[in-house]
Order: sequence, then C-alpha cells, then structure tokens
Amino acid sequence: MAVTIKSPREIELMRESCRLLSGVFDHMAEHLHAGMSTYEIDRIGEKMIREAGCVPNFKNYNGFPASICVSVNDEVVHGIPNKHRIVQEGDVVSLDAGLIYKGYHSDMARTFGVGEVTPEAEKLMAVTKQAFFEGIKYARAGNHLHDISNAIDAYVTSFGFSAVRDLVGHGIGTRLHEDPQIPNFAQKRRGIVLKPGMTLAIEPMISAGGWEVTWLEDDWTVVTLDGSLAAHYENTILVTDGEPEILTLGKY
Repeated sequence: MAVTIKSPREIELMRESCRLLSGVFDHMAEHLHAGMSTYEIDRIGEKMIREAGCVPNFKNYNGFPASICVSVNDEVVHGIPNKHRIVQEGDVVSLDAGLIYKGYHSDMARTFGVGEVTPEAEKLMAVTKQAFFEGIKYARAGNHLHDISNAIDAYVTSFGFSAVRDLVGHGIGTRLHEDPQIPNFAQKRRGIVLKPGMTLAIEPMISAGGWEVTWLEDDWTVVTLDGSLAAHYENTILVTDGEPEILTLGKY
C-alpha cells in the first residue's frame, strides 16, 4: 500500500480544488427542488465546475456517463442522471461529485431531503452526517486508520442503522482513488498509522435497514437490497499534527 504524503504546495492545490467543489455543492443544493430531473442537477453541477476552469472527475471515470452522481431514496451511490427521473416531494437525494484543479482531485457528497420528508429520513440524514464527524475525531496523526472505521460503525449501529460494506472511502490526490481504502464498518485489524499530509475522502454510506446492497442493470447504481432508505455524507480531509482539516466543508 502506497499512501501519498502531500507537500505544502500540493496541500494548497488540494485546498483550492476542495474550495471550488464546495461552492458547486452549495449551488446545487440551492437549486434542488421537486419537479426537476436528475439530469438537470447534473447539468447545473457540471456547468459550474467547467466555468471554474476545472474538470469534472467523475465524467467518463471507468465509463461513468455523467459529472454528478444523483442517487434517490434506496439508491446508495452512483445513480446515473436521467432526463426522465423526476425528483418528487419527500425524496431523499444524495449528490456525489468531484473536480480536478491543476491536477488535484476533490470529492464530496451530501444527502438532501426534498421538501418535507419522513421523520425516519430526517434521522437517517442527521445520523449519517454526524457519523462522519464521529469518525474524524480519530483522524489525527499517530492514530490508526481503522479507528475512524470503528467509530463510524459504532455510532450508526447505535441508532439501528447499517454501514454499507461493499463500498468504502479512500485516499485522494493526483488520482481520485488512492490508497488507503477506508471502510465505514468495524475492522478487526487496526490499519495503517495516520501521518500529517495524508488526504482522505471519508464517506459514510448508511442504510436505514440492512447493509447488503446490489447493483442495478446499468452496472453503476447501487441500491439497498431490502429497499430501505440510504444516505451519504463525504468530505475530503487533511490529516495534520492536531485536528484534521475538512477541505470540503461548505454551507451544507
């Protein structure tokens, strides 16, 4: 496993990549509404990424056909935007995207309720977001990687929810997916020791039911096997000697 340690110059480029991406998410969140298609959300996000002089790193990544993953209700991740998929009042919509700025990647995800959603959906979104913050309490130099995984899992299971096991977080830098893999569920081994300069994409993907998932026929969209709601919350972070720095923390 080759985990990259970023130089001060690289960290500055990562910061700017993540700052620009945070702005894209704030913009998409403000435009998300019932009655729009998931394709429209993708168009809004990609347009802003390109206007910033950046490249959407999801587009054509291993053949993915869009810039923004738009996953609705029981879709965990990698939902493909579609002109005919209309967002409805009460839907739970997860947006996942990244961009490349001067060769450096950023990656983040947020889940939003459209209009009035069920109390269960509100709780799931809140727990998924807080699970990220529970995890990064351990994202400090000298701690072990799986301290993060164990903290996320312990938090979500205390609410009766499940961390998806087939998908994980990851390192990030000049490539979208770098070492190490970062599970969101409890691990028996401690994992690598964290060091200052590591940049990680930590992303709880949480189901209101069981952790099992399946892939739809498009080979991209991941859905909960039991049809339960799912939520996703992700930030790119920097490991430092002290508190981790969240590089993609926008308004939401």
